[in-house]
Amino acid sequence: MKRILITGGAGFLGSHLCDRFIKEGYHVIAMDNLITGDLRNIEHLFKLENFEFYHHDVSKFIHVPGELDYILHFASPASPIDYLKIPIQTLKVGSLGIHNCLGLARVKKARVLIASTSEVYGDPLVHPQTEDYWGNVNPVGPRGVYDEAKRFQEAMTMAYHTYHGVETRIVRIFNTYGPRMRLNDGRVLPAFIGQALRGEDLTIFGDGSQTRSFCYVDDLVEGIYRLLHSDYAQPVNIGNPNEITIADFAEEIIKLTGTDQKVIYKDLPKDDPKQRKPDITRAKEILKWEPKVDRAEGLKTTYAYFKEFSKERLYDEAKHREF
Repeated sequence: MKRILITGGAGFLGSHLCDRFIKEGYHVIAMDNLITGDLRNIEHLFKLENFEFYHHDVSKFIHVPGELDYILHFASPASPIDYLKIPIQTLKVGSLGIHNCLGLARVKKARVLIASTSEVYGDPLVHPQTEDYWGNVNPVGPRGVYDEAKRFQEAMTMAYHTYHGVETRIVRIFNTYGPRMRLNDGRVLPAFIGQALRGEDLTIFGDGSQTRSFCYVDDLVEGIYRLLHSDYAQPVNIGNPNEITIADFAEEIIKLTGTDQKVIYKDLPKDDPKQRKPDITRAKEILKWEPKVDRAEGLKTTYAYFKEFSKERLYDEAKHREF
């Protein structure tokens, strides 16, 4: 049985990866310090013999006994609310964290796949974004702690690949959504749905003309799985190139939720990207991958999850008040 370590395993993407590799017959070791992760995302796996959980900060020395075949480094705050609140931890997990993972991979002779992001492109001057584009990032702006952590992470990974011969893979993840996202994480999709569920007006930052491209989590996981088992070491964009403006997306959410909220506009945050659309030519050619889940279908599933989650949270708060 192959053994895989997934850092950030209790997070949104990490927990879905745990599910996928359990399904594929792997022994999965999830590691998370739970700063942004949630044990509820993986509690269904605790009863399994081929699943382990380590409550540990990957920025500190990592020890995993026994053989290890693969490492997926997905530990990192990933939303503006998180990385603006804990900027030092964000930088550390992208520097010390990846250094620890790569060192462990070298010792264990394991293959490493790191979660990079479309944020390495910053506010892009090239559209759509190809892997050959170097980006337009402000290193000292508010988003720099996340953007530069990911860029450093890529550089460190390639250094270990080049100079130590470690088998490495780099996935650049574009906007992804699905069950287990947090309603309060500040990203546009959960923010819109959260406001709709609470009966609040939907808030658009900027004039709404900026664009995003939303990929359903199952499609992303499939792309990551294929990349891990490929022979390709250069970065690969994984995302859905179906681009939509934020204003049009807000209207989709209003229609989906059946609410009659208005849309209000506020100032665009500094360095917020105006355009975001992946060029997935490389993924198509090398991985034979492209997204399959239509946005309407994915949003329906995600909204159903958020509605149920909101009911559970209200129930938990009511029980707490009883005591």
